[in-house]
Amino acid sequence: MRKRCILLVLLLILSATSVFAAESVTVYTTLDEPTARDVFQAFTAESGIDVAWVRLSTGEAVARLEAEKENPQASVWFGGVGLGHIQAKNKGLTTPYDSPAAANIADNFKDKDKFWTGIYAGPLCFESNTLMLEKYKLTAPKSWEEILDPKYQGHVEMANPGSSGTAYNVLATLVQIFGEDKAFEMLTKLDANITQYTRSGSAPGKHASIGEVTVAIGYAHDGVKLINEGFPLEITFPSEGTGYEVASISMIKNGPAKEQEAAKKLYDWALGAKAAEMYAKNFVVPFVDVPLAKGAIPISQVKTIMQDDQWAAENKDRLVEKWNSIVGSGKIEQEKK
Repeated sequence: MRKRCILLVLLLILSATSVFAAESVTVYTTLDEPTARDVFQAFTAESGIDVAWVRLSTGEAVARLEAEKENPQASVWFGGVGLGHIQAKNKGLTTPYDSPAAANIADNFKDKDKFWTGIYAGPLCFESNTLMLEKYKLTAPKSWEEILDPKYQGHVEMANPGSSGTAYNVLATLVQIFGEDKAFEMLTKLDANITQYTRSGSAPGKHASIGEVTVAIGYAHDGVKLINEGFPLEITFPSEGTGYEVASISMIKNGPAKEQEAAKKLYDWALGAKAAEMYAKNFVVPFVDVPLAKGAIPISQVKTIMQDDQWAAENKDRLVEKWNSIVGSGKIEQEKK
């Protein structure tokens, strides 16, 4: 009898372990690490599903998905510039999912074929350190033309369009506003003012916040968050108009089979009110109607371009290769070992 009881207990333990293992999901995320940590902890607390996540920039995420195409290691790509999700779709790296929660998202912020859905929007801006502006007798730039001025030489930082969706959005925005020839002339002039091209799109704003550089090009919500943390930043928007990200979520094609139900639950949750409240706490503007954080800037209040994300995704490889050959230089930040 005792042996039977011990055997029964062992079987129950093994069964519980098996159930627990099934309720987990592996995620690549392009959310900032603090945001990702908060979001996934909230999801786990609510659902009981464990999230194993790796933080990658948009470009890194697409590259990782492509490298793992024959043997995907994750089930969900969470966050990241929407045109990266379009590129992943076009490369056959993601799979459609008809989430019932997507019904709450406007059609222009989700894929008609259900490959990706937007979670929030954020416009490109200039983030200027006010103390550094005063020190160098500069003013915060208010146009794409102005930031090319030699007075900003050695004072500007942005990310590398090859690794960062944020920076590729800058490149695509300039081409859509000014045409390809003039845009590359402008990017060459801008290069003379750049200190380095970082791997991550949020890094320049962080560097500007602590005075390592005077002006950063990035997304407004990153700057607003830093301002609320007490850093001396001023946000300005290009007068010619600016591009914007539609941060999105996608299901990875042929992700681990045992994770698929948990992955769908995470996807559904990511489009709901609880998740939107988590995004809003980090100063972004979700597509679900929730209270916004102090200082958050709705995209409706910014002069934006008529952005063609499908065109931008289809032309990314070509435009990045062109940028590398004409502009890219030793200023590109090397991967840290």
